[in-house]
Amino acid sequence: MRERILAATAAALLVAALASCAQTSSAAPVDASTPTPVSPPATPTAPASAEQSAPTEVVGTVVRFTSDRTSVDVTIGEDNPAVRDFLAMLPLELTVEEFAGAEKIAYLPRELSYEGSPGSDPEDGDLIYYTSWGNLGFYYDATGIGYSDATLHLGTYSATEEQLSLLEGSPVTIAIVD
Repeated sequence: MRERILAATAAALLVAALASCAQTSSAAPVDASTPTPVSPPATPTAPASAEQSAPTEVVGTVVRFTSDRTSVDVTIGEDNPAVRDFLAMLPLELTVEEFAGAEKIAYLPRELSYEGSPGSDPEDGDLIYYTSWGNLGFYYDATGIGYSDATLHLGTYSATEEQLSLLEGSPVTIAIVD
């Protein structure tokens, strides 16, 4: 009931405000009890030069992970929400560390939006996003690791385990290669 009273009061105030601002003619006096039609506000449009859109083709995009000692290029192999959100975060700087003798991992500053992204069965040379922990992983020994809905394939790389180790110990910059 209170909401109806507030809504009616707000409508009456709006009508009164519009009536006081509107030009009136002597032939048609304004009746404050009848609502005045109001046009919806115009939809703002950005100038063409200010519009930004997601890349139309993300598969094949090359992302470079660079430390002070090496760089590793990853070729994006999927087009899904997680990949698009990852690419939208770039450039960024992360720390890479060893994990379980199977992968090098790095934690993103926030969780990726991944709803609708398919799981995967990772292989050596895959860059993945692990949804349960919110980290990236460079698999170099995926032996015994099977399919998981929480392991999202982002791309592939061809670096050795030794080259991946050179990403550890210093900040790693991640950026799309132009």
